[in-house]
Formats: sequence, C-alpha cells, structure tokens
Amino acid sequence: MVGTLVSIDCTKIRDWNSFHNEFAAVFGFPDFYGRNMDAWIDCMTSLDKPEDGMTTIHTVKDGVLTLQLDGITSFRKKHPELYAAIIECSAFVNWRRINVGEPAVLAISFSN
Repeated sequence: MVGTLVSIDCTKIRDWNSFHNEFAAVFGFPDFYGRNMDAWIDCMTSLDKPEDGMTTIHTVKDGVLTLQLDGITSFRKKHPELYAAIIECSAFVNWRRINVGEPAVLAISFSN
C-alpha cells in the first residue's frame, strides 16, 4: 500500500494549545480550524482528499498516511491525556471512514 509519512515532534507539545499549534502547522489545517478534537478529526479524515481543503499534506487516494510521533516515551508520561486523544481520535478517523465504505487513512508509528 502506498502512503505518506509525516513526523510530529511531540517535545513541542506541552498542552492543548501547543498540540493544536503543532498539528495545524505541520498539516496545514485551514484558517477556520476549530482547535478542538472534533475539528482535528474532520481535518484528518480528509487526508486523501486534497479537494476538501482540510490539510496541505495528503496521501494518495485510498492510501494511508503514517503519523510518526517522535519523542513519544516522554510525551506519553508527561501528557497522558494528549497521548490518549491522539490514539483515540486517530482510531475514530479510521472508523468514520470505514463506516461510510472508505478505507482507513491513518496509521501511527512511534519513535523515541
């Protein structure tokens, strides 16, 4: 399966504000991004649909984008709520797509 790899430096994430700052900057979320997890899910659901205008980074149609979380060990210990949100909301992105007959679009990889 063809896809894209995008790294997030989790050492830059210290709270919800920096979480949304980092993801918005890396993925190029639109100016109207709501800076909450519902908005995050909306943006990430369209990773293979550039025509939606929800991100500037895309994977090929029906491809998978791998989200590599760098510095994950420390991040998971310091910010368990943020860590859980990434895991749960990534799973929801895939469930949402599968529920309407589309393939999963998001995979997660960890790096220390």
